[in-house]
Amino acid sequence: MLLVVGRIGRAHGVLGEATIEVRTDVPDERFYIGAKLFTDPESAGPLTITAARDHNGILLLKFAEANNRNEIEKLRDTLLKAEVDMSQENLHEDEFHVQQLIGLKVETDVGIHVGTLTDVLNLPGQDLLAVETENGEVLIPFVYEIVPEIDLETGIVTIIPPPGLLNADDAEVAGSRDE
Repeated sequence: MLLVVGRIGRAHGVLGEATIEVRTDVPDERFYIGAKLFTDPESAGPLTITAARDHNGILLLKFAEANNRNEIEKLRDTLLKAEVDMSQENLHEDEFHVQQLIGLKVETDVGIHVGTLTDVLNLPGQDLLAVETENGEVLIPFVYEIVPEIDLETGIVTIIPPPGLLNADDAEVAGSRDE
């Protein structure tokens, strides 16, 4: 499965290094010399890493396909993807890759269909689940008290929505829970 592991930022210096916004918990396994990374958009890659180093806490990469500052600037904001064997991943029971969650059905703890999970937003305070409902997008805090269960086998994310989270549906949801 292709997973987003980073995003190309600004060029660093004049020798073709790129700053990388790391989006993986295991950067050493994804960003090594010789690694081939796929890109989004696809037309920007694939890219082969020829050098990798840390500069004051920022990952800098050089690619065989982009040798100078101008070529790196053209790649700015390109997403970097790596092929990951999900069966080899050592995830804890409550850890998921974003790509595993996209497209799952979201239901309340009493079985009411809320919508489809379309994205996971990684914000400084907490992650949010973006759910497309009949009434538009709803952002749900990705915390255990509100999202107690994710079942990848059935494809269902179970939520316990506090009052006001789902707007117009709240009365129906609260009424169903009280019965």
